[in-house]
Amino acid sequence: MRSTRPTTMPWRRRLAAGASAAALSAALLAAGGAAHADTSPPSGVDVTVNANEGQGTIPTTGYGLNSAVWDSQMNAPEVQDLIKAASVGVLRYPGGSYGDIYHWQTNTAPGGYVAPGTDFDSFMGTVKKTGAQPMLIANYGSGTPQEAADWVRYANITKGYGAKFWEVGNELYGNGHYGSGWETDQHADTSPTAYARGVLDYVSAMKAVDPAVKVGAVLTMPGNWPDGVMASGESADWNHTVIPIIAGKADFVIVHWYPSVSDPVHMLDSVSQLTGELGQLRDELDAAGAAGTPIALTEVNGTVDQDTQPDALFGADAYLTALEHGVFTVDWWNTHNGAGAIGTAPDGATDYGDEGVLSSGGCTGAVCEPPVNTPFPAYWAIRMLSQLGTPGDQLIGAGSTSTLVTAHAVHRANGDLSVMLINKDPSAARDVTLHYAGFTPDTSATQTVSTYGDEATSIATSTSAYSDTRTLPPYSITTVTLHPRAGTASALTAPGSPRVTAATDTTATVSWTPATGGTVTRYEVYRQVGTVSELLGSSTGTSLTVPNLTPGSTFTWNVLARDADGKLSRPSDPLTVRTGTPAASTCQVSYQLTAGWGSGFNASVTVTNTSPAPITGWTLAFDFPSTGQSVAGFWNGHVTQSGRTVVATPVDWNSTLAANGGNSASFGFTGANTGANPPPTVFTLNGTVCSTR
Repeated sequence: MRSTRPTTMPWRRRLAAGASAAALSAALLAAGGAAHADTSPPSGVDVTVNANEGQGTIPTTGYGLNSAVWDSQMNAPEVQDLIKAASVGVLRYPGGSYGDIYHWQTNTAPGGYVAPGTDFDSFMGTVKKTGAQPMLIANYGSGTPQEAADWVRYANITKGYGAKFWEVGNELYGNGHYGSGWETDQHADTSPTAYARGVLDYVSAMKAVDPAVKVGAVLTMPGNWPDGVMASGESADWNHTVIPIIAGKADFVIVHWYPSVSDPVHMLDSVSQLTGELGQLRDELDAAGAAGTPIALTEVNGTVDQDTQPDALFGADAYLTALEHGVFTVDWWNTHNGAGAIGTAPDGATDYGDEGVLSSGGCTGAVCEPPVNTPFPAYWAIRMLSQLGTPGDQLIGAGSTSTLVTAHAVHRANGDLSVMLINKDPSAARDVTLHYAGFTPDTSATQTVSTYGDEATSIATSTSAYSDTRTLPPYSITTVTLHPRAGTASALTAPGSPRVTAATDTTATVSWTPATGGTVTRYEVYRQVGTVSELLGSSTGTSLTVPNLTPGSTFTWNVLARDADGKLSRPSDPLTVRTGTPAASTCQVSYQLTAGWGSGFNASVTVTNTSPAPITGWTLAFDFPSTGQSVAGFWNGHVTQSGRTVVATPVDWNSTLAANGGNSASFGFTGANTGANPPPTVFTLNGTVCSTR
């Protein structure tokens, strides 16, 4: 969506001109808001790192950045050097909504501005010099499948660029079909069905030229507008319409994320929502026959204080959270973007309203940005990512006892372990004690510490004697890299390719490929519970059935191999395991979303008694999967909520449920959601777990 053209974003709240972010944050906290409900003292934070919890491997595409054809500095040597120094692995082109007006053959974007020297070949020169690879937006809004196919032919056949990743359009759900219209779409039919069918035409045309290209389709991020929205006469929203059509045909899906917040406190907190939103997206893909489809987050940025330290802290946290939850590329918006509304960050720094990582050198009134290409804090946040880990390193579990300190960790390919610690407190240092599971540090060796401090102009790196404590400066990002104690690591490789081969409401069977590198005495399957690995069972073979699971639940498991010396291998990639509800029960429940608007929804629930005896006076209970979901109103029943648990009871005229499915009772409610809005999975009728449909 992002471009230098003015746009109206009614669902993304911004600070009013001249408002102080610090004052707003203080007011929210004084009013008892949920922001940073942290009551711990400024010291005494415990961080636990669990090397037995595998979160996947950092891909070569992991750390991405957007480029734009309106940016005259896009291919400047100074910019190329800065991008290379930040280890950026993907550069996206031609720039947000320009993707749906840009014509690559003529290097034009009718209705927009194209700077000299930003044509495709010049961009690819930057890609090659920086060692990145391109993420290209094929013009859907005003282009054709043939134009896209010709671009593939020129890029990969004529020039031999090997451009692998292609998006079909940008934010096409913003084409006016749902009311808000910022994205160009000249098709007569602007529905999600038409877009999905168009994607198939683009896939066919582009792969006919080069079967090796990967083509992606645009989806909406759950919990964000227009998630849940349906136009007149439609029975499904964008995702539930598009995914079934493109399943098995599009190679990946694309989402963007700009948290809807109005102050830096809530912006920093919002990263915690990303886990649930990506989880819901994965559930939607799985349910529609697109299980395993890769996810690309090709635009992300904070929405306040975008040139200052809060955005840097947000950025580092968002990149790693997304990668830990299976996203294969995270592409920050933007390289340069231009000065906007002037504000002040909580640390007193001037915010120029520029979403770029490098200064454009522009002015708003009498207030001017630093010289062109001066790095903003978000640039240094991206550069700090490679201080934590590089492609091929394994993301592992990490957690903190304080909401003001976020932790991420990587088990490097060379055996070292790195931890990133983000102190989100603008005024107080935090003393952290580090604890390790599945990794034994060499306490006689030195450790490397890199710190990006508040509004700093560089990263400070030093070596020191081993210590399990660290003082984090206010508003800072710190990485600590440790060496393993000799002889403590197993020579076994991690078990490979874990997969679920069968699942019921209470059991799941998983299998994997063998570990190599030595003798395996047994394999052990663990469930991730925070930063604790809970042993579920072991096997001398390459499969295991785990009993006594909770119905309607989602788990993350890892498989590890134990060698003849009793040492555990590295963990497998994470495996998502889902249990269903009973195939047969004495009750049946249907839950359906009937409307949505991103931050709220209407739901209809129908309950049927399939037992041989009638029920008079029923109680239906379920838990919302997310803490951000709540009931705001209801009809045809009485609905109460305590925590995440919702309890519904009848009104006088629908209190009797006939035996053997003789009738059903329905009620509805209006809900609110902050972040993800997945449907409940387990319903109990008078204490009995029901089947669902």
